[in-house]
Amino acid sequence: MHSDIATLSKASIWHEASRIIHEEGFKAFWRGNLVTIAHRLPYSAVSFYAYERYKTLLHSLVDEHFRGNASTDMCVHFLGGGMAGLTAASATYPLDLVRTRLAAQKNALYYRGIGHAFHTICREEGFWGLYKGLGATLLGVGPSIAISFSVYEALRSFWQSQRPNDSTVVVSLACGSLSGIASSTATFPLDLVRRRMQLEGAGGRARVYTTGLLGTLRHITRTEGLRGLYRGIMPEYYKVVPSVGIVFMTYETLKMVFARIQSSD
Repeated sequence: MHSDIATLSKASIWHEASRIIHEEGFKAFWRGNLVTIAHRLPYSAVSFYAYERYKTLLHSLVDEHFRGNASTDMCVHFLGGGMAGLTAASATYPLDLVRTRLAAQKNALYYRGIGHAFHTICREEGFWGLYKGLGATLLGVGPSIAISFSVYEALRSFWQSQRPNDSTVVVSLACGSLSGIASSTATFPLDLVRRRMQLEGAGGRARVYTTGLLGTLRHITRTEGLRGLYRGIMPEYYKVVPSVGIVFMTYETLKMVFARIQSSD
């Protein structure tokens, strides 16, 4: 365990990428991608749909004297985003766990695919093994999505007030990317804990984190220091900046397309 940590602490993202190509081949970068797509499609759909519904509900509960107020809108976006994140994460968590385990496999393939992974986890760890790390996920996803939506809405509103003629595509892409950086920075330690807990027991691995979320946090800080809670944050940024920006850009673009279709009917 400790030797793995020492190795990870010395490796840069480029060194690790070179190692993966050399040891596992270029295709290894897409290992588990099918289950990632299978997870992201329903997760994103539920997340954005729930956000719009929660936002509408929360706006209806706000006293009319406070509607349109910037602080009120920020609170609505934050709460709506948080509840949407909890809803989406709970609904799709088993796929998230399977995705993490498939992506973590190296040359020895313990899980042969999505269906085999589900079957193996249920057989060896019980049905609730599919929800290992759910608590850490919900604690991370709620604030993460809340920050992401509220920062995105605030940045987009400010941008459009200053430059109303700018392209919606450009605005949503830029604001989405910045909101992803903000949410990832704030919640990365919990996401790290989630991944560690999800991988525990996978393929016969030793069970190190037996005391839950707080025990896992203590173990990481004790063995790796506070910096260990942010190990892998740069690769996370490399992923988040384009992915979250593209998600928001796609969302806003589709909203415009569907609005035009409805108006033409």
